[in-house]
Amino acid sequence: MLRLFTRKRLNNKIFAYLFAAAFLAAAMLMGISIGTVSVPAGDIIKIIWAEIFRLTPDLDPMHTNIVLNIRLPRVILAGLVGASLAIAGAAFQGLLRNPLADPYTLGVSSGASVGAVLTLFFGISLPFAGLFTLPLFSILFSFITIFIVLWFARKIDRSMKVETIILTGIIFSSFLGSLISLMIALTGEELRQIIGWLLGSVSMRGWDYIKIILPFFAIGSFLLLLNSRELNAMSFGEERAQHIGVNVHKRKMIILIAGSILTGAAVAVSGTIGFVGLVIPHLTRLLWGPDHVHLLPLSIFTGAGFLILADLLARTIISPTELPIGVITALVGAPVFGVILMNRRSERRG
Repeated sequence: MLRLFTRKRLNNKIFAYLFAAAFLAAAMLMGISIGTVSVPAGDIIKIIWAEIFRLTPDLDPMHTNIVLNIRLPRVILAGLVGASLAIAGAAFQGLLRNPLADPYTLGVSSGASVGAVLTLFFGISLPFAGLFTLPLFSILFSFITIFIVLWFARKIDRSMKVETIILTGIIFSSFLGSLISLMIALTGEELRQIIGWLLGSVSMRGWDYIKIILPFFAIGSFLLLLNSRELNAMSFGEERAQHIGVNVHKRKMIILIAGSILTGAAVAVSGTIGFVGLVIPHLTRLLWGPDHVHLLPLSIFTGAGFLILADLLARTIISPTELPIGVITALVGAPVFGVILMNRRSERRG
């Protein structure tokens, strides 16, 4: 009986990964195929295959240029941003034991935005960093923000209740948003660039932006996946985790740092895109369960696919005009946020 149950669970997890991978692959094909000029899925596969193995495909050069230089980098960048925000959100929710926690509600996204806007506003460029100046400042400010939020929450409530942390994060997010507005009001020529960046977009970023986010995505995701079992323990409470041998303080710091790295890098390359880190982990948890060993990697697949589809909708829904991708994620995320909040209240009353 136990063997049958174990095999059934294993089959369910295999199905979950296959489904998530298929969803991501379908989203990528749709994202590359659909647009002002439609490119057949078969041609997309041939073009990418030929590029990987340095072959010369007998295909329309215009299609090859569209796929390799415009849509493929855009789709990959959207996928990396979505995956970064989703796995960071899943980790924050597990750490704080609350489905309302995510980089957006904790103020981490706003902190990263302040760092990026300051970089654009003052034209900062570190000689040793080059292209990486923007993500480095975003990550630095996301670190500072999360630690200030936690310090302030501890001052208000020594027990560090999750609701206090989230409320503090929302307060700081509003405050940092006002700082960004002040910088925009004082900006001259950089105004268009800053506002365009703040609205959230992966348009016309190219392969350079993929090179910027990729190392931070790899480092942040690796750190979180390495601590997935500890997240499982801490999701039942810090005291219980300590009793089974988890170094709670150390693991908490690693998870917060990794989440800040992912959020800062995502914000640096795409601007502020809210609700991905809230909605995707919540839906993934509902579908496949709360085990972070599987929840974190599944959130990567689902978050990547979701943001690719959101970007596709943003650029096609009122074509040829392109909507900011953050508008689409907010339209989906805000109602889900409300539903989660109402469910939590009804659970407490019950």
